[in-house]
Amino acid sequence: MPRPSFEGDPPMPSVQMETSSKHHSSALLFFLGGAIVLLILLILLLLYWKIIRPSKLMNMVRRPLKQPGPKDLFSGNLRTISYFDFHTLKKATKNFHPSNLLGVGGFGPVYRGKLDDGRLIAVKKLSLEKSQQGESEFLSEVRMITSIQHKNLVRLLGCCSDGPQRLLVYEYMKNRSLELIVYGKSDQFLNWSTRFQIITGIARGLQYLHEDSHFRIVHRDIKASNILLDEKFQPRIGDFGLARFFPEDQAYLSTAFAGTLGYTAPEYAIRGELSEKADIYSFGVLVLEIISCRKNTDLTLPSEMQYLPEYAWKLYERSSIFDLIDPRLQEDGYVERDVLQAIHVALLCLQPHANLRPPMSEIVAMLTFRVEMEVRPIKPAFMDRRRNKRDENFSCDTISVVLSSPQQSDSPSVVHANKVG
Repeated sequence: MPRPSFEGDPPMPSVQMETSSKHHSSALLFFLGGAIVLLILLILLLLYWKIIRPSKLMNMVRRPLKQPGPKDLFSGNLRTISYFDFHTLKKATKNFHPSNLLGVGGFGPVYRGKLDDGRLIAVKKLSLEKSQQGESEFLSEVRMITSIQHKNLVRLLGCCSDGPQRLLVYEYMKNRSLELIVYGKSDQFLNWSTRFQIITGIARGLQYLHEDSHFRIVHRDIKASNILLDEKFQPRIGDFGLARFFPEDQAYLSTAFAGTLGYTAPEYAIRGELSEKADIYSFGVLVLEIISCRKNTDLTLPSEMQYLPEYAWKLYERSSIFDLIDPRLQEDGYVERDVLQAIHVALLCLQPHANLRPPMSEIVAMLTFRVEMEVRPIKPAFMDRRRNKRDENFSCDTISVVLSSPQQSDSPSVVHANKVG
Protein backbone atom coordinates (compact mmCIF):
# COMPACT_ATOMS: atom_id res chain seq x y z
CA MET A 1 0.00 0.00 0.00
CA PRO A 2 1.51 3.31 -1.02
CA ARG A 3 2.62 5.68 1.86
CA PRO A 4 0.46 8.79 2.05
CA SER A 5 2.09 12.05 1.14
CA PHE A 6 1.96 15.15 3.44
CA GLU A 7 2.62 18.67 2.38
CA GLY A 8 4.58 19.43 5.62
CA ASP A 9 7.31 16.82 4.93
CA PRO A 10 10.54 18.47 3.65
CA PRO A 11 12.16 16.89 0.70
CA MET A 12 15.01 14.48 1.57
CA PRO A 13 17.80 16.23 -0.43
CA SER A 14 17.33 19.44 1.62
CA VAL A 15 17.92 17.61 4.94
CA GLN A 16 21.17 16.14 3.66
CA MET A 17 22.42 19.57 2.57
CA GLU A 18 21.77 21.09 6.02
CA THR A 19 23.67 18.27 7.76
CA SER A 20 26.63 18.69 5.42
CA SER A 21 26.68 22.46 6.02
CA LYS A 22 26.81 21.96 9.79
CA HIS A 23 29.80 19.61 9.44
CA HIS A 24 31.64 22.15 7.30
CA SER A 25 30.94 24.94 9.83
CA SER A 26 32.27 22.85 12.73
CA ALA A 27 35.45 22.00 10.82
CA LEU A 28 36.00 25.68 9.96
CA LEU A 29 35.51 26.77 13.57
CA PHE A 30 37.91 24.05 14.75
CA PHE A 31 40.52 25.15 12.21
CA LEU A 32 40.19 28.83 13.12
CA GLY A 33 40.40 28.02 16.84
CA GLY A 34 43.55 26.01 16.32
CA ALA A 35 45.10 28.79 14.24
CA ILE A 36 44.33 31.36 16.95
CA VAL A 37 45.85 29.15 19.67
CA LEU A 38 48.96 28.60 17.53
CA LEU A 39 49.25 32.36 16.92
CA ILE A 40 49.02 33.05 20.66
CA LEU A 41 51.73 30.45 21.35
CA LEU A 42 54.00 32.05 18.73
CA ILE A 43 53.47 35.48 20.28
CA LEU A 44 54.27 34.13 23.76
CA LEU A 45 57.38 32.42 22.43
CA LEU A 46 58.52 35.67 20.82
CA LEU A 47 57.93 37.53 24.08
CA TYR A 48 59.99 34.93 25.95
CA TRP A 49 63.00 35.27 23.66
CA LYS A 50 62.86 39.07 23.46
CA ILE A 51 61.77 40.12 26.94
CA ILE A 52 61.51 37.35 29.52
CA ARG A 53 64.72 35.41 28.76
CA PRO A 54 67.16 38.35 29.38
CA SER A 55 65.55 38.91 32.75
CA LYS A 56 65.45 35.29 33.84
CA LEU A 57 68.43 35.92 36.12
CA MET A 58 66.41 38.46 38.04
CA ASN A 59 63.58 35.96 38.43
CA MET A 60 66.06 33.32 39.54
CA VAL A 61 67.64 35.67 42.05
CA ARG A 62 64.25 36.34 43.59
CA ARG A 63 63.78 32.66 44.39
CA PRO A 64 64.31 31.93 48.08
CA LEU A 65 67.45 30.03 49.08
CA LYS A 66 67.20 26.83 51.07
CA GLN A 67 68.68 28.62 54.08
CA PRO A 68 66.01 29.73 56.56
CA GLY A 69 65.40 33.38 57.21
CA PRO A 70 62.95 36.24 56.81
CA LYS A 71 61.48 36.64 53.35
CA ASP A 72 62.73 40.21 53.03
CA LEU A 73 66.40 39.38 53.62
CA PHE A 74 67.18 39.06 49.92
CA SER A 75 65.39 42.15 48.67
CA GLY A 76 68.52 43.83 47.31
CA ASN A 77 68.08 46.42 44.60
CA LEU A 78 69.20 44.52 41.50
CA ARG A 79 68.74 47.61 39.33
CA THR A 80 72.15 48.79 40.55
CA ILE A 81 73.88 46.05 38.54
CA SER A 82 73.94 45.12 34.86
CA TYR A 83 73.20 41.85 33.11
CA PHE A 84 76.15 40.78 30.93
CA ASP A 85 75.88 38.41 28.00
CA PHE A 86 78.23 35.43 28.26
CA HIS A 87 79.74 36.09 24.83
CA THR A 88 80.56 39.66 25.89
CA LEU A 89 82.50 38.39 28.89
CA LYS A 90 84.14 35.66 26.83
CA LYS A 91 85.37 38.31 24.39
CA ALA A 92 86.48 40.67 27.18
CA THR A 93 88.67 37.97 28.78
CA LYS A 94 89.92 36.63 25.42
CA ASN A 95 88.07 33.38 25.93
CA PHE A 96 89.21 33.23 29.58
CA HIS A 97 92.84 33.04 28.51
CA PRO A 98 95.31 31.88 31.20
CA SER A 99 97.30 35.10 30.76
CA ASN A 100 94.29 37.00 32.14
CA LEU A 101 93.95 34.79 35.21
CA LEU A 102 94.08 36.95 38.36
CA GLY A 103 93.64 34.16 40.86
CA VAL A 104 91.57 31.17 41.90
CA GLY A 105 89.12 31.45 44.78
CA GLY A 106 87.14 28.84 46.65
CA PHE A 107 84.34 28.88 44.04
CA GLY A 108 86.22 29.44 40.81
CA PRO A 109 88.85 31.43 38.89
CA VAL A 110 88.88 35.21 38.46
CA TYR A 111 89.94 36.75 35.13
CA ARG A 112 90.92 40.23 34.04
CA GLY A 113 88.80 41.57 31.19
CA LYS A 114 88.40 44.66 29.03
CA LEU A 115 85.00 45.70 27.69
CA ASP A 116 84.43 47.34 24.31
CA ASP A 117 84.11 50.74 26.02
CA GLY A 118 87.61 50.34 27.50
CA ARG A 119 86.55 49.55 31.07
CA LEU A 120 88.66 47.02 32.95
CA ILE A 121 86.73 44.38 34.86
CA ALA A 122 87.35 41.32 37.01
CA VAL A 123 85.22 38.31 36.02
CA LYS A 124 84.63 35.58 38.56
CA LYS A 125 83.66 32.35 36.81
CA LEU A 126 81.83 30.04 39.17
CA SER A 127 82.69 26.35 39.01
CA LEU A 128 79.34 24.56 39.10
CA GLU A 129 80.61 21.02 38.52
CA LYS A 130 77.06 19.83 37.78
CA SER A 131 75.83 20.57 41.31
CA GLN A 132 73.35 23.05 42.77
CA GLN A 133 75.85 24.24 45.37
CA GLY A 134 77.52 26.51 42.86
CA GLU A 135 74.24 28.16 41.89
CA SER A 136 73.38 28.64 45.56
CA GLU A 137 76.71 30.35 46.21
CA PHE A 138 76.22 32.48 43.11
CA LEU A 139 72.79 33.66 44.21
CA SER A 140 74.06 34.27 47.73
CA GLU A 141 76.85 36.53 46.53
CA VAL A 142 74.59 38.48 44.13
CA ARG A 143 71.99 39.09 46.81
CA MET A 144 74.58 39.93 49.43
CA ILE A 145 76.53 42.50 47.43
CA THR A 146 73.48 44.20 45.94
CA SER A 147 72.07 44.75 49.43
CA ILE A 148 75.16 46.53 50.82
CA GLN A 149 77.30 49.46 49.73
CA HIS A 150 80.43 50.85 51.39
CA LYS A 151 83.72 52.31 50.18
CA ASN A 152 85.65 49.42 51.76
CA LEU A 153 83.57 46.68 50.12
CA VAL A 154 84.13 45.48 46.56
CA ARG A 155 81.63 46.85 44.03
CA LEU A 156 79.66 44.42 41.87
CA LEU A 157 79.11 45.77 38.35
CA GLY A 158 76.95 42.96 37.03
CA CYS A 159 76.42 39.26 36.57
CA CYS A 160 75.64 36.62 33.98
CA SER A 161 73.59 33.45 34.03
CA ASP A 162 73.63 31.66 30.68
CA GLY A 163 72.79 27.96 30.76
CA PRO A 164 75.33 26.35 33.11
CA GLN A 165 77.46 29.52 33.18
CA ARG A 166 77.45 31.64 36.37
CA LEU A 167 79.66 34.73 36.34
CA LEU A 168 80.08 37.79 38.55
CA VAL A 169 81.57 41.00 37.18
CA TYR A 170 83.44 43.28 39.60
CA GLU A 171 85.30 46.54 39.27
CA TYR A 172 88.96 45.83 38.52
CA MET A 173 91.38 46.51 41.37
CA LYS A 174 94.69 47.77 39.98
CA ASN A 175 96.82 46.45 42.87
CA ARG A 176 94.93 43.14 43.01
CA SER A 177 94.89 41.31 46.35
CA LEU A 178 96.69 41.92 49.61
CA GLU A 179 97.89 38.31 49.50
CA LEU A 180 100.40 39.08 46.74
CA ILE A 181 102.16 41.62 48.96
CA VAL A 182 101.83 39.95 52.37
CA TYR A 183 102.88 36.52 51.13
CA GLY A 184 105.90 37.81 49.21
CA LYS A 185 104.47 37.07 45.75
CA SER A 186 105.21 40.65 44.71
CA ASP A 187 108.31 42.84 45.05
CA GLN A 188 106.10 45.77 45.99
CA PHE A 189 106.85 47.27 49.41
CA LEU A 190 104.20 49.00 51.49
CA ASN A 191 105.33 51.60 54.02
CA TRP A 192 103.71 51.85 57.43
CA SER A 193 101.30 54.62 56.44
CA THR A 194 99.86 52.45 53.65
CA ARG A 195 99.66 49.37 55.86
CA PHE A 196 97.89 51.31 58.60
CA GLN A 197 95.47 52.67 55.99
CA ILE A 198 94.71 49.09 54.89
CA ILE A 199 94.18 47.89 58.47
CA THR A 200 91.77 50.71 59.36
CA GLY A 201 89.94 50.38 56.02
CA ILE A 202 89.29 46.67 56.58
CA ALA A 203 88.11 47.43 60.11
CA ARG A 204 85.64 50.04 58.83
CA GLY A 205 84.33 47.62 56.20
CA LEU A 206 83.70 44.97 58.84
CA GLN A 207 82.08 47.51 61.15
CA TYR A 208 79.64 48.30 58.36
CA LEU A 209 78.82 44.62 57.80
CA HIS A 210 78.39 43.82 61.48
CA GLU A 211 76.78 46.98 62.84
CA ASP A 212 75.92 49.68 60.31
CA SER A 213 74.29 47.95 57.32
CA HIS A 214 70.57 47.18 57.05
CA PHE A 215 71.34 43.56 57.88
CA ARG A 216 73.77 41.96 60.31
CA ILE A 217 76.24 40.15 58.06
CA VAL A 218 79.07 37.74 58.88
CA HIS A 219 81.64 37.39 56.08
CA ARG A 220 83.10 34.03 57.28
CA ASP A 221 86.24 34.20 55.11
CA ILE A 222 88.28 37.27 56.01
CA LYS A 223 91.82 36.63 54.75
CA ALA A 224 94.55 38.32 52.71
CA SER A 225 93.40 36.94 49.34
CA ASN A 226 89.91 38.39 49.88
CA ILE A 227 91.19 41.92 50.47
CA LEU A 228 91.53 43.82 47.17
CA LEU A 229 93.51 47.04 46.75
CA ASP A 230 92.63 49.90 44.40
CA GLU A 231 95.07 52.28 42.72
CA LYS A 232 95.51 54.21 46.01
CA PHE A 233 95.85 51.03 48.09
CA GLN A 234 92.45 51.55 49.66
CA PRO A 235 91.23 48.10 50.77
CA ARG A 236 87.99 46.49 49.58
CA ILE A 237 86.60 43.36 51.22
CA GLY A 238 85.56 40.88 48.52
CA ASP A 239 84.25 37.34 47.94
CA PHE A 240 80.92 37.12 49.75
CA GLY A 241 80.24 33.53 48.65
CA LEU A 242 80.34 32.26 52.25
CA ALA A 243 78.74 35.29 53.89
CA ARG A 244 75.64 34.82 56.04
CA PHE A 245 72.83 37.12 57.08
CA PHE A 246 72.65 36.97 60.85
CA PRO A 247 69.46 37.24 62.95
CA GLU A 248 69.52 40.23 65.32
CA ASP A 249 68.12 38.22 68.23
CA GLN A 250 70.68 35.40 68.20
CA ALA A 251 74.11 35.33 69.83
CA TYR A 252 75.39 32.80 67.32
CA LEU A 253 74.31 30.34 64.64
CA SER A 254 75.09 26.64 64.75
CA THR A 255 76.35 25.77 61.30
CA ALA A 256 78.84 23.59 59.46
CA PHE A 257 82.35 24.97 59.25
CA ALA A 258 83.27 26.90 56.11
CA GLY A 259 86.29 29.12 55.83
CA THR A 260 90.09 28.97 55.92
CA LEU A 261 92.02 27.28 58.70
CA GLY A 262 94.57 29.64 60.21
CA TYR A 263 92.06 32.48 60.20
CA THR A 264 89.28 30.59 61.95
CA ALA A 265 88.02 31.28 65.47
CA PRO A 266 88.21 28.18 67.70
CA GLU A 267 84.53 28.15 68.72
CA TYR A 268 83.55 28.15 65.04
CA ALA A 269 86.11 25.62 63.80
CA ILE A 270 85.37 23.10 66.55
CA ARG A 271 81.77 23.67 67.70
CA GLY A 272 80.32 25.35 64.63
CA GLU A 273 79.27 28.43 66.64
CA LEU A 274 79.22 31.28 64.14
CA SER A 275 78.91 34.96 65.03
CA GLU A 276 80.51 38.24 63.96
CA LYS A 277 83.22 37.45 66.53
CA ALA A 278 84.54 34.84 64.06
CA ASP A 279 85.26 37.68 61.59
CA ILE A 280 86.92 39.65 64.40
CA TYR A 281 89.25 36.74 65.15
CA SER A 282 90.15 36.51 61.45
CA PHE A 283 90.80 40.26 61.40
CA GLY A 284 93.26 39.86 64.27
CA VAL A 285 95.24 37.25 62.35
CA LEU A 286 95.20 39.44 59.23
CA VAL A 287 96.55 42.47 61.15
CA LEU A 288 99.52 40.41 62.36
CA GLU A 289 100.16 39.26 58.78
CA ILE A 290 100.16 42.84 57.49
CA ILE A 291 102.60 44.00 60.18
CA SER A 292 104.99 41.05 59.85
CA CYS A 293 104.49 40.51 56.09
CA ARG A 294 104.30 36.73 56.44
CA LYS A 295 101.71 33.94 56.34
CA ASN A 296 99.83 33.02 59.49
CA THR A 297 101.23 29.49 59.16
CA ASP A 298 104.70 28.80 57.75
CA LEU A 299 106.03 25.32 58.47
CA THR A 300 109.45 26.13 56.99
CA LEU A 301 110.25 28.34 60.00
CA PRO A 302 111.54 27.18 63.42
CA SER A 303 108.81 25.54 65.49
CA GLU A 304 108.06 28.50 67.78
CA MET A 305 107.63 30.81 64.76
CA GLN A 306 105.48 28.56 62.59
CA TYR A 307 102.08 29.80 63.78
CA LEU A 308 101.96 33.59 63.73
CA PRO A 309 99.46 34.31 66.57
CA GLU A 310 101.33 31.98 68.91
CA TYR A 311 104.67 33.56 68.00
CA ALA A 312 103.25 37.08 68.46
CA TRP A 313 102.01 36.16 71.94
CA LYS A 314 105.40 34.77 72.97
CA LEU A 315 107.07 37.99 71.82
CA TYR A 316 104.44 40.01 73.70
CA GLU A 317 105.13 38.08 76.90
CA ARG A 318 108.88 38.67 76.49
CA SER A 319 108.36 42.40 75.79
CA SER A 320 110.01 41.82 72.40
CA ILE A 321 107.00 42.56 70.23
CA PHE A 322 109.02 44.78 67.86
CA ASP A 323 110.74 41.60 66.61
CA LEU A 324 107.44 40.78 64.88
CA ILE A 325 107.69 43.74 62.51
CA ASP A 326 108.67 43.23 58.89
CA PRO A 327 112.47 43.88 58.67
CA ARG A 328 111.97 46.07 55.59
CA LEU A 329 109.52 48.18 57.58
CA GLN A 330 112.07 48.57 60.35
CA GLU A 331 114.55 49.92 57.83
CA ASP A 332 112.03 52.27 56.23
CA GLY A 333 110.68 53.55 59.54
CA TYR A 334 107.28 53.45 61.24
CA VAL A 335 105.21 55.19 63.89
CA GLU A 336 105.92 53.21 67.04
CA ARG A 337 102.71 54.18 68.79
CA ASP A 338 100.56 53.12 65.82
CA VAL A 339 102.32 49.76 65.46
CA LEU A 340 101.99 48.95 69.17
CA GLN A 341 98.33 49.94 69.09
CA ALA A 342 97.64 47.76 66.05
CA ILE A 343 99.38 44.73 67.60
CA HIS A 344 97.51 45.27 70.87
CA VAL A 345 94.21 45.39 68.99
CA ALA A 346 95.13 42.22 67.05
CA LEU A 347 95.77 40.32 70.30
CA LEU A 348 92.42 41.49 71.70
CA CYS A 349 90.77 40.13 68.55
CA LEU A 350 92.41 36.74 69.17
CA GLN A 351 90.99 36.25 72.66
CA PRO A 352 90.02 32.60 73.26
CA HIS A 353 86.38 33.32 74.10
CA ALA A 354 84.14 35.18 71.70
CA ASN A 355 82.63 37.50 74.34
CA LEU A 356 86.12 38.80 75.18
CA ARG A 357 86.73 40.14 71.66
CA PRO A 358 85.75 43.79 71.16
CA PRO A 359 83.15 44.70 68.51
CA MET A 360 84.39 46.32 65.31
CA SER A 361 83.16 49.79 66.30
CA GLU A 362 85.45 49.70 69.35
CA ILE A 363 88.30 48.32 67.24
CA VAL A 364 87.99 51.24 64.80
CA ALA A 365 87.91 53.68 67.72
CA MET A 366 91.04 52.10 69.24
CA LEU A 367 92.94 52.08 65.95
CA THR A 368 92.18 55.76 65.36
CA PHE A 369 92.96 56.68 68.99
CA ARG A 370 89.50 58.06 69.65
CA VAL A 371 89.40 56.06 72.89
CA GLU A 372 92.05 55.04 75.36
CA MET A 373 92.81 51.32 75.56
CA GLU A 374 93.64 50.08 79.04
CA VAL A 375 92.75 46.38 78.96
CA ARG A 376 95.52 43.81 78.57
CA PRO A 377 94.87 40.80 76.33
CA ILE A 378 94.98 37.29 77.74
CA LYS A 379 96.58 34.32 76.04
CA PRO A 380 94.90 33.63 72.66
CA ALA A 381 93.56 30.25 71.57
CA PHE A 382 96.06 28.46 69.37
CA MET A 383 95.08 26.14 66.57
CA ASP A 384 97.84 23.54 66.85
CA ARG A 385 98.61 21.75 63.59
CA ARG A 386 100.32 18.47 64.35
CA ARG A 387 102.49 16.72 61.86
CA ASN A 388 101.19 13.63 60.15
CA LYS A 389 104.16 11.26 60.10
CA ARG A 390 102.99 9.72 56.84
CA ASP A 391 102.96 13.10 55.12
CA GLU A 392 106.13 15.13 54.86
CA ASN A 393 104.12 18.17 53.78
CA PHE A 394 102.30 18.32 57.15
CA SER A 395 98.54 18.11 57.34
CA CYS A 396 95.80 19.71 59.39
CA ASP A 397 94.00 16.47 60.19
CA THR A 398 94.47 16.94 63.94
CA ILE A 399 93.57 20.22 65.57
CA SER A 400 93.76 21.00 69.25
CA VAL A 401 92.85 24.24 70.92
CA VAL A 402 94.14 25.65 74.17
CA LEU A 403 91.32 27.60 75.81
CA SER A 404 91.94 29.77 78.84
CA SER A 405 89.27 30.48 81.42
CA PRO A 406 87.14 33.49 80.53
CA GLN A 407 87.44 36.64 82.55
CA GLN A 408 84.75 37.24 85.12
CA SER A 409 83.41 40.21 83.21
CA ASP A 410 81.07 39.51 80.33
CA SER A 411 82.17 42.72 78.66
CA PRO A 412 84.00 42.21 75.36
CA SER A 413 86.69 44.65 76.42
CA VAL A 414 87.34 47.44 78.84
CA VAL A 415 87.47 50.57 76.76
CA HIS A 416 87.20 54.02 78.29
CA ALA A 417 85.75 56.80 76.19
CA ASN A 418 88.40 59.29 77.20
CA LYS A 419 89.72 61.57 74.51
CA VAL A 420 93.34 61.08 73.68
CA GLY A 421 95.25 64.15 72.67
